Amino acid sequence: MKRSIVLPLLLALAACSDDPAELIERARGEYAEQDFLAARNDLAAAQRAEPGNRDALVLLARAQLRLADGEGAQASIDQLKALGMKGPELVRMEAEALLCRNQPQQAIDLLGNDNAADAWRIRAAARIKLGDSAGALAAFEAGMAAGGGYLITLDFGQYLLANGDVAGAAVQAQRLARYDADSLASLMLNAEVANRQGRAEAAHQAWARAAKLYPKRIEPLLADARAYDAQGKVEQAAKLVERAAELEPDNPDVFDLQVQLAGEMGEWDKVRTMLAPKEGELSPISAKGLSYAEALLRLGHPEQARAWFERAMLLSPNNPYSRLMAAEAQLATGDAAAAYRTIKPLADSLLAGPRELELAERAAREAGDPAAPALKARLQSAQLKQNQTLNQQGHAALARNDWNAAIAAFSQLAQQGEDAEVFKRLAFALSNVGRHDEAIGYADRALKLDPENPDMLHIAGLTRLNAGRDRPTVLRLLKAAADKDPNSVQFRGDLARAQARG
Repeated sequence: MKRSIVLPLLLALAACSDDPAELIERARGEYAEQDFLAARNDLAAAQRAEPGNRDALVLLARAQLRLADGEGAQASIDQLKALGMKGPELVRMEAEALLCRNQPQQAIDLLGNDNAADAWRIRAAARIKLGDSAGALAAFEAGMAAGGGYLITLDFGQYLLANGDVAGAAVQAQRLARYDADSLASLMLNAEVANRQGRAEAAHQAWARAAKLYPKRIEPLLADARAYDAQGKVEQAAKLVERAAELEPDNPDVFDLQVQLAGEMGEWDKVRTMLAPKEGELSPISAKGLSYAEALLRLGHPEQARAWFERAMLLSPNNPYSRLMAAEAQLATGDAAAAYRTIKPLADSLLAGPRELELAERAAREAGDPAAPALKARLQSAQLKQNQTLNQQGHAALARNDWNAAIAAFSQLAQQGEDAEVFKRLAFALSNVGRHDEAIGYADRALKLDPENPDMLHIAGLTRLNAGRDRPTVLRLLKAAADKDPNSVQFRGDLARAQARG
């Protein structure tokens, strides 16, 4: 009898152990540390205990907006209205809630003539959703002219970085640091800018400081790990990912990076063990699906691997990794003729490296194809090393947005023969420095060589879009690229941008 009374009493006391004031105060600290999820949870609990607390509701709505929880934010805003709150601040919050619910035009309409910096921030985000890059940039600049502020500076810096303007992003990152140098967002933005500028040590230091100041957050650990991985320092990357896994073992980003790094380290048993339970839900063209297929191949299951890679090729025929691995699996199953047909487009390219050529030579030799001796001669030529050096230089230049260095490298490669991929990369670099006639010329040559390739359709459309020319052709080319590869976020985004310019 006593136990039946005491246990419910203890549970009730536990549920009420935090009073609303304590919850709200804790949430303020969590919000300041950008732990918006924890702040939202504490503020929601405070609201249940004390539903009329206006300050807590405002903070709850802000936390919900930072989490892109449009429905939750609108519910909090409705409660604030019921409590009698009015004014431009509430209108801006409601506009941002509309934006979170994917209603960008309604958000713009609701803001009316509000000239506050935060209103311009929301307009900029809405223009981005509408694919209006010029409108987004204009809104950001208007907001900075209207006084700026922490949030618009952060969003502007992230926008510029995402669009390849590293120098512009660096300016905003410095401004953000003046607001709060040790905020998580400031450290993350400054680290990413440093990384894109090639200042690897400064980037690692910023991420490490963020991880130290915010020990419960995985974002700096994962960003630092990806940077180490890109530098070929896989073991350092793996240690950081394990630390992230201790914090959030079920986080999908952590899981994906664990799989990726295990594959890079050749831990194929680990890759298969991690992915086998998810086999039924893996897409053949996803990074995890391709890693699983390679694990099958490396662990002695070439028939299964072949089926995976051939499906991946059907879904994404221009993915060089899928093509390379499909050829390797075909050769492992004894089908040398199929392997040579599969690898030949890669081996024919000026960008072909030793791995592609060695596989092509072996497949051709085993299939009795007369191309084998010529492939062997290419493998032993000095030209191969020169081409590899130029390709690596050009690729690295594109990664750091050094367009002139990329033009120099790929122009030398282009002099050696007709190659659609080389022309595509050269056109992209030329377009980014405003040499539009040359860019369109190389893009059209790439498309002529490979007219069904969505990458070549895309670059032919993109160079014209960047030049502001021939909108009907731009739309036709970009739509064709997006139709052929509907999984490409880049293709869909550029098509939306072209449509929005109408």
